[in-house]
Amino acid sequence: MIVRRLLMAALACAAFAAEAQPADPALDARLRKLESELRCLVCQNQTLADSDATLAGDLRREVRALAVAGKSDAEIKDYLVARYGDFVLYNPPVKSVTWLLWFGPLLLLLAGGGIWLLLIRGRRSRQDTDAPAAAAGAPEDDVIARAKAALYEEP
Repeated sequence: MIVRRLLMAALACAAFAAEAQPADPALDARLRKLESELRCLVCQNQTLADSDATLAGDLRREVRALAVAGKSDAEIKDYLVARYGDFVLYNPPVKSVTWLLWFGPLLLLLAGGGIWLLLIRGRRSRQDTDAPAAAAGAPEDDVIARAKAALYEEP
């Protein structure tokens, strides 16, 4: 029983000592840069560095452990992409799988502009064909004028 308590205390001290390692400014700067290039999987619109989500904290610890283990930034990103997909990258690469993500908004804008132009041209062509009939006094206008005169005539 006492041995178990001593062992637990020793493990707690070792864990605390591992957490309280002296800060390496170069490593911290590298990790901040790397975390700003990764997306929080919970928030989705924040970088890993900006997020306060629990999962983001776990991913930051995982990135730190990989960096301390000697992995390069590219190896860390490759590891996270293999595990979570391209979505974990804040700026995903342009691939055939992500073309719609990158070019979809442009396609929607072009389609909307094309529809708008078609509507404007259709409206102009209708106005051009209606203008001569109105100037010549269309028969419908005479019928409407006679109907109004009949309604408003005094008996």
